[in-house]
Amino acid sequence: MTMMKTKILLVDDDPNIRQLVNLYLEKEGFEVSMADRGDAALKAFRQSPPDLMLLDLMLPGMDGWEVCREVRKTSNLPIIMLTAKDETFDKVLGLELGADDYIVKPFDMKELVARIKAVLRRYQQPEPSAESKALTFQGLTVNIAQYTVSFKGREIEMPPKELELLHFLASHPNQVFTREQLLEQVWGYDYFGDSRTVDVHVKRLREKLEGGEALGWQIKTVWGVGYKFEVK
Repeated sequence: MTMMKTKILLVDDDPNIRQLVNLYLEKEGFEVSMADRGDAALKAFRQSPPDLMLLDLMLPGMDGWEVCREVRKTSNLPIIMLTAKDETFDKVLGLELGADDYIVKPFDMKELVARIKAVLRRYQQPEPSAESKALTFQGLTVNIAQYTVSFKGREIEMPPKELELLHFLASHPNQVFTREQLLEQVWGYDYFGDSRTVDVHVKRLREKLEGGEALGWQIKTVWGVGYKFEVK
């Protein structure tokens, strides 16, 4: 029985980039489909969901920000943004919208493949063991086995990395971790991002779990060090 190939949707309006990336990814064993417009990418995603999307920012029809925003309304599909801009604002905004990683043009093909494989590994983790039981605090339940978070009696939608960061911190109450330690533990050694990634995800968690402090717990900043899940 042949194994199913990993499907990648490549979205870029530059035909040279599409051709080059397509050839390289197919050589690496991926199945590639392509779109040259944002609206076409969204249509392709809805008709035949890929395993990962490579998404250029500057697109006709609908830009990469808007495509990412629309995809995130219904799916946790892994998204790597392709951008010609190397500005912190762009990186943080992309991550806030739910992108998993970004890579700046011109990029090395081997690095692109490494990033794709790293992101896919994070989404294809083996099922947690039975001993990985749910973590429960006042008004909060984090179930890593089912990848669910319940806050004040209702389920909160949360991308995998946000949930994994919350679970890791909550698994070590009152223990302080540096940003680098959190990158290593949650994103893995092969993550190419910077420590601002952690700040962005903590910000998003705080927004979704607003009011936790009144229940006796919070994700607290330890200035000059990092973060901890503080339980009183």
